Amino acid sequence: MATFIARLLLVIFSASIGYVLVDAFALTQGWHHIIGVLLGALAAFVVIGLEYLIKNFSFEGLVAPTVGIILGMVSASFIVSWLEMVLPETATFFAHIKGFLNIALMLALGYLGFSIGFKLKGDLRILPAPAFGRGGLNAPKVLDTSVIIDGRIADICKQGFIEGTLIIPRFVLKELQNIADSPEPLRRTRGRRGLDILNEIQKQVSIDVRVSEVDFPEVREVDSKLVRLAKQLEAKIITNDFNLNKVAQFQGIEVLNINDLANALKPIVLPDEDFIIKVIKEGKESGQGVGYLDDGTMVVVENAAKLIGREVKVTVTSVLQTSAGQMIFTKLK
Repeated sequence: MATFIARLLLVIFSASIGYVLVDAFALTQGWHHIIGVLLGALAAFVVIGLEYLIKNFSFEGLVAPTVGIILGMVSASFIVSWLEMVLPETATFFAHIKGFLNIALMLALGYLGFSIGFKLKGDLRILPAPAFGRGGLNAPKVLDTSVIIDGRIADICKQGFIEGTLIIPRFVLKELQNIADSPEPLRRTRGRRGLDILNEIQKQVSIDVRVSEVDFPEVREVDSKLVRLAKQLEAKIITNDFNLNKVAQFQGIEVLNINDLANALKPIVLPDEDFIIKVIKEGKESGQGVGYLDDGTMVVVENAAKLIGREVKVTVTSVLQTSAGQMIFTKLK
């Protein structure tokens, strides 16, 4: 409401200025006053339109085009000054076209600078460079949607295991918002959990969280955008998505997989080691029983299909480690 009142006052003020300017130029006809009021109001609407345009641009996106315009206009001034020094004093034609040439070069080179800057806007970044070069400890880290919804990243940050800047792309925030607004209860719950996790991370003083406005409109898939953004920022990707992990590594981007971290922190079980496990259900193969450790690791027990619901002592025969987790194969003691 306050914004609407401010814009209304701007229109009235501009129209009043137009009315006063008519009197200043001694244009006393009634229709001149009307034109003055209309031109003043039109100027106010132009300003309001510019306000809407500025809202759609990010600061990161405006830096490069602005620098391009400034460099183009400065280059135009240097060219005109150089011509003035090089040309002989008898070149009177230059004196006549000097002003026109200066304006024309400023417009042309300024436009070229803006165009080049707009195309290269992603290369001028506000984010700090990694302290130890590409792949260093303080390299920026881009979060994907799945790892935010997973939630474990908040605990990892809280314990101080993440250093450097965490980057939340704007397109990831939009995807989370779409999931949170989904009509499906499960998806809606996952989306809201992701937004809560982001708020929790942002409240941590030790973590530098930044929202990147860099987008790639020509790319539709969020994973592809993440890979391009990480490559552009020379950042790492934090994820628990198996497919994104493989695609990013194939393109030379370092990936921090939360699932790999969780597997690395699981207790090490060696062959011939004994422990007690409760058999929960039958296994895939005939006669097998299946139980689980406290951390969720699956334990396959040979010849234990008839012991479901009982605790048995087993001996480890082999351990299978995969990206999906760890499986322990045992036999009855």
